Amino acid sequence: MPFNLPILLTWLRVALIPVCVAVFFLPDSVLIQHHRNSLGAFIFGMAAATDWLDGYLARRLGQTSAFGAFLDPVADKLIVAAALILLVELGRLEGWMAMIIIGREITISALREWMAEMGRRNSVAVAYIGKLKTAAQMGAILLLLYAGPIVPGIDTMTAGSRLMVVAVILTLWSMVYYLQMAAREFSGKKIDG
Repeated sequence: MPFNLPILLTWLRVALIPVCVAVFFLPDSVLIQHHRNSLGAFIFGMAAATDWLDGYLARRLGQTSAFGAFLDPVADKLIVAAALILLVELGRLEGWMAMIIIGREITISALREWMAEMGRRNSVAVAYIGKLKTAAQMGAILLLLYAGPIVPGIDTMTAGSRLMVVAVILTLWSMVYYLQMAAREFSGKKIDG
């Protein structure tokens, strides 16, 4: 198993998951609600930033590896799933939204694994719609975890909820896109783009 700075950052993202969740269950005698929200959102934000940073460093330093390519999306899915379940537990997110996002992640991960076994993994490589989906999810989760004032007149819960609706739409759209790409691959049609 290779060990380098990008992989260390990916492992850090995994390690931050239980820390982020635990913060929200501290008693008020240790940390009041607003501070729990702020600290939890900060930890989640740091973890989300490492997602971009580890990939950038891996390419920049020439430290890409098969293990890193495996671990990075696993870490992403774990932190998103943990945050979504936490938000449902806190009453800040509807359960059906979390189920759609988590269900999509499981479906597309399984599809990619299956396509890799068939030697066709590149036909379901990450597309721009997937990056938009991830950005919307991360932004919505961050706002809903924070759940406090940022700018007068802007309610982060409302903004986060609206952005989560966008994230759910992009999640479904990206799932349909990847399923269509896989179906075209197996039907023998040439894929545009």
